[in-house]
Amino acid sequence: MSKTNGFLSVYAGLLTVLLLGGLAYGAGKHAVTADEITVQRINIVEPDGTPRLIISNHAKLPGVLVHGKEKPLDRPQAGLIFLNDEGSEIGGLIFGGRKDKDGKVRDSGGSLSFDRYEANQVVQLLGVDDSDDRFAGLAISDSPSGNDVRRRIWLGRGDDGEASLALLDGAGNKRIVMKVAENGESSISVLDATGKTVKELLP
Repeated sequence: MSKTNGFLSVYAGLLTVLLLGGLAYGAGKHAVTADEITVQRINIVEPDGTPRLIISNHAKLPGVLVHGKEKPLDRPQAGLIFLNDEGSEIGGLIFGGRKDKDGKVRDSGGSLSFDRYEANQVVQLLGVDDSDDRFAGLAISDSPSGNDVRRRIWLGRGDDGEASLALLDGAGNKRIVMKVAENGESSISVLDATGKTVKELLP
């Protein structure tokens, strides 16, 4: 065998090894298995790069995403942001809690919400317990467009410990309210559009 042919044979062999190695690496890098990872943010995207889910700490949590473009918004929590097929936000799970320099509890609690297409929250499960507010419940709302939100149903507990179910009209006015206080007192009230009680059922 000539030196030239020998060199070509070795060269071809090396190319084959490198090619096979590259293919093996390329296949393997898409199927990484790990028992534990530590990151600040994870972006889940479609094959075309459209964002679908963001898992993030507070520092890396984005503002509102609309068609993949971010509108700045300061959110004092960490959490998950849900995005639709077009890369627009449709809800999320956020949570947080801290003490400020005066020792007051701020932004403590969590919220799981789902939004209407290109509008605001229509379903929200939330709990807040800090120096300013203390309540928990389920809110069902209308969101005709943009940031317009009109609550229609509230089921939960308020600052005063009162458990209540409120049904509201399309303008956001309470029309039927069922409530039970911490001491056991209960009532069912029917209200007009101005908030005046027109009928009330007591034990």
